[in-house]
Amino acid sequence: MTITLEKVDGVATIWIDRPDKLNALTLAMYDDLADAFAEVRDDDALAVAVLTGRGERAFCVGADLTESIPALAEGRFDISRWDGAHQKHTRLFKPVIGAVNGLCLGGGFEILLSTDLRVAADHAQFGFPETGVGVVPAGGTLVRLTRQIPHAWAMQLLLLGDRVGADDALRFGLLNAVVPAGKVLETAHEWAGRMARLSGSALATTKESVLRLGDLPQDQAFAVEALYGQRAFTSPDAVEGLAAFAERRAPRFPSRGP
Repeated sequence: MTITLEKVDGVATIWIDRPDKLNALTLAMYDDLADAFAEVRDDDALAVAVLTGRGERAFCVGADLTESIPALAEGRFDISRWDGAHQKHTRLFKPVIGAVNGLCLGGGFEILLSTDLRVAADHAQFGFPETGVGVVPAGGTLVRLTRQIPHAWAMQLLLLGDRVGADDALRFGLLNAVVPAGKVLETAHEWAGRMARLSGSALATTKESVLRLGDLPQDQAFAVEALYGQRAFTSPDAVEGLAAFAERRAPRFPSRGP
């Protein structure tokens, strides 16, 4: 089993668990990662997920060069088969935190771009080496990267294939925090614990609206935003949250169960 899913106190930790191969993804691992994301989506007891790689050497260096890449290059399957692992067309509206503990390259970097919050070790490195071998990062990156960071920095990564360190990745806007290596998972779980105490419906509505509204014309986006807002303001969580605020107590959000 090279994708491992652990569940503790409403937080799922998804491990890319092949440290001897720098957590390179086999064909089976792509399927298993998609299944792990789907399990997080469908388990009402889970509030948030942390995605990380086993060991301190790598988060993930992408597709396995001896199996996954040849299968793709030989046309044995369509790259869309990996959509679930790359969270394309996702219906997972729970927050996902990327915890990067080393090399984050190629397809691993692409998967990181599908996460919502990101923390990295100070020795982590990031890069898209694809143009050096005649291919492109088509696991969501050609869509996501220029929407997440400034154009010039995105094109530097994509065209030159530059490998950048954690401090530059933070400066580019790819990360939320850089911490010592031993603090990566601790930081990610601290963020996860904080979100697990918040309104699940509000977090889900926020993530869904951000994913859905970005490509709409402004006036249409405002109209749809109002629908999302109305859904949130009339939710059971809002009723409880406002009552708790008035009564000066901690809320007990229905979305979090008993």
